[in-house]
Amino acid sequence: MAVPSKIVVCPSCLSANRIPAARLGDEPRCGKCKKPLFTGHPIVLTDQTFDRHLHHADLPLVVDFWAPWCGPCRMMAPFFEQVAAELEPNVRFAKVNTDDNPRLAQQYGISAIPTTAVFRGGREVARQPGAMNLQQLRQWLQAHA
Repeated sequence: MAVPSKIVVCPSCLSANRIPAARLGDEPRCGKCKKPLFTGHPIVLTDQTFDRHLHHADLPLVVDFWAPWCGPCRMMAPFFEQVAAELEPNVRFAKVNTDDNPRLAQQYGISAIPTTAVFRGGREVARQPGAMNLQQLRQWLQAHA
């Protein structure tokens, strides 16, 4: 009988790694570059790396679309960091700076920042524009991630 596994994309070298689902919490490392697959912090995605994580990984992907000049984005950032530390490795958390990655902002119709989106199986399944406090973010993720 096959052991259930998950494909996890390495945030460092973008290699796909098959990890037994029961071992996700055992601090797995990339088979290619040997760096940790999870750090307890959101990863930074760009126009060039986003699709690799979206289409070649099995974990739900929670993305914070933000910009450095955005006050509400900066207010929400520590909460996003905290839930990433709490919910990894069962969910991949990522941040996309919409100023540096306009293709992604346009592709996903990001018209307000911050916008938090959940992707599963390569498709967007939930979206929440506007900043959320820690409790709101946890509740929203519980319902959608």
